[in-house]
Amino acid sequence: MGISCIICAYNEAPRIGAVLAAVVTHPLVDEVIVVDDGSTDGTAVTVRGFPTVRLISYVPNRGKSFAMAAGVAAAKNATLMLLDADLKGLTAQDVGALAEPVLSGRADLGISLRENSLRIFRLLGLDFVSGERVFQKELLSEALAEIRELPRFGIEVFMNERIIARQLSIAVVRWSRVAQARKAEKLGLWKGTMAEFRMLRDLGRVKGPLAMVLQMSRMRTLRIPDNPRAPAEERQP
Repeated sequence: MGISCIICAYNEAPRIGAVLAAVVTHPLVDEVIVVDDGSTDGTAVTVRGFPTVRLISYVPNRGKSFAMAAGVAAAKNATLMLLDADLKGLTAQDVGALAEPVLSGRADLGISLRENSLRIFRLLGLDFVSGERVFQKELLSEALAEIRELPRFGIEVFMNERIIARQLSIAVVRWSRVAQARKAEKLGLWKGTMAEFRMLRDLGRVKGPLAMVLQMSRMRTLRIPDNPRAPAEERQP
C-alpha cells in the first residue's frame, strides 16, 4: 500500500492548487484527502478540479485539530503524510524526500524544515511545529477522541508528546526552496498578527512555554543523522 496524504484547509483557494499539483500524481501517494474546514472561499471548488482527490467538507470552521482527526479517520493506508495547504514552491521531489526516511526504514518520522521556518528552528535544525510530516497512522488513530477536543491549533504539540513517549526516531528533511505563506500575507498585517497570536495561545493551552521548550529539546535528541545521499542543500548545517 502507498501513502495517504492529508491536507487540512481553511480559505486556501489561491494556494492549495499548487500543493495538490505536486502530490496527486506522485507514485508514492495513492490517496489524497483534503479536509475543507468550513471554508467560505473557493477552496472546495479548487479541490474539485482534481478528480482523484477525496474532499471532506463541513461547516462551521472547527480548527486544524478537528480537521486532522477527520482526515486521519478517513485515511485507508497505514502510512500518512501531512501537508499544509499554504505551501509555496512544493515539488514532487520535495514530497518524495519527506517520505523517503520512513519508507526506507531509516526513521519513524519524517518532518520538514522549510526555507522560511523561524530562524531559531533553522539554527536548531528542527521545526518542532512543522505541519509537514510522514509517520504511521496508529500514532494518531488511537487518540482521535482526544484530538477532536484539542484547541484549534494544538495538533502538532499533541503529536510531539506521543512521539517523545514512544521514542520515535526523527529525520529532518530540509526543504530549501519551499516556504509557507504567513498569515500576514494571507490576511493582512493586523488580522494576520492576531491569527498568529491565537495560534500561539492554542499551543500554550496544550503545553506551557517552558514545557514546549523542553519538548523541542527532547525531540532533538530523537533526530537521526542526515542522509549522506541527500543533495547537499537538503542536509542540515
